[in-house]
Amino acid sequence: MDMSPKKYSRKIVVVGGGPAGFFAALAAKTAKPSAKVVLLEQSEAPLQKVKVSGGGRCNVTHACFNPVLLAKNYPRGGKELIPLFEQFQPLDMVRWFSERKIFLKTEKDGRMFPNTDSSDTIMRCFLEEAKKCPVEIVLNTELVSVRKVQDRFVLDCKRTSFVADRLILATGSSRKGWEIVKSLGHTIEEPVPSLFSFQVPFFLEKNLAGISIDKVALCIRNTSLSASGPLLVTHWGVSGPVVLTLSSLAARYFGEHRYKAELIIDWVPSLSKERLHQGMERLKKYHPKKHLGTARIVPLSNSLWRCLCEKSSMSPDTPLGKMFSRDFLKLSDVLKNDRYSMTGKSHHKAEFVTCGGVRRSEITSSMESMKCPHLFFCGEMIDIDGITGGFNFQNAWTTGWIAGKSAVR
Repeated sequence: MDMSPKKYSRKIVVVGGGPAGFFAALAAKTAKPSAKVVLLEQSEAPLQKVKVSGGGRCNVTHACFNPVLLAKNYPRGGKELIPLFEQFQPLDMVRWFSERKIFLKTEKDGRMFPNTDSSDTIMRCFLEEAKKCPVEIVLNTELVSVRKVQDRFVLDCKRTSFVADRLILATGSSRKGWEIVKSLGHTIEEPVPSLFSFQVPFFLEKNLAGISIDKVALCIRNTSLSASGPLLVTHWGVSGPVVLTLSSLAARYFGEHRYKAELIIDWVPSLSKERLHQGMERLKKYHPKKHLGTARIVPLSNSLWRCLCEKSSMSPDTPLGKMFSRDFLKLSDVLKNDRYSMTGKSHHKAEFVTCGGVRRSEITSSMESMKCPHLFFCGEMIDIDGITGGFNFQNAWTTGWIAGKSAVR
């Protein structure tokens, strides 16, 4: 095959139209307007993960502007991200959007969303920027294989082929993408799901779906794996920020144990057992005729509170005056050390992040492959993932920005 420059113009090809790949394409074209940048996406529309993020609101990033503190939110890859965040971090992303008249707001937990509360705002911004640059976007194009020929890349797709001087791979958790990376000499850390909900039969049996608690502490019994934050009871078990965080921190553990574990919930992490016990005794003293089920001992919904009373082997209809100190101690123990069996995880389609991917030690700080020159990686394809709260998108923006800039040097 004749690969001479006379026949083929110099070209940068980005594979993957998700947040990392799209931003890498924009970064490359912005850094070098004369470069020909082509973005290949196998589906009929790019940025679908952006579209559904945050329930359609798009959790763009997190308001943490210290690279070292920011990196602590990544169970895998935090150390490697520190020097990358020093180049491009959430503050840079905020400025990038601001320059394009898109403004972000910060919620009390640090998550950042567009002022419009719509992912369409973010998608439109990216698509308009790609048109302005311009970046050539080729849809419905599935990559089959990649070959290195005379220092260039030949990308064989199902219906056509492309030649690239520089190749940026951003295929996310696609197993096909990882197979291609393996063929180019890289090692893949075994991928397992991250950021998923837990199947817990108890909540299903008790019909408690829809209940939310502002803050609980959640851990896996006999491990040091724990998290705290809001919890949501669903039709299949539990979800919410605390569950998603623990699923990320314990992704490997859950994978090894086939998504079965004994969970311990502390329903009132701000109160000790002693404080709870004292509060119950005081309530009994002043309201002896009040029934346990209606006593406002802790800020939990009535239905959940009655279930916890029953778990303590006490009837919610028992008057407080007829309860003994040992009853209050037993109830306090349930509130602080409530145990549940996890029997599985949410279905794969509900997962947004994968733990595992291209081995970090095989990639330079410019996101270039150490095994195959002129090959770059970004986003979820690498063995880097964060907890919930906008951190995974920031990984996509940061690694995409650096990969795109590096590819045109």
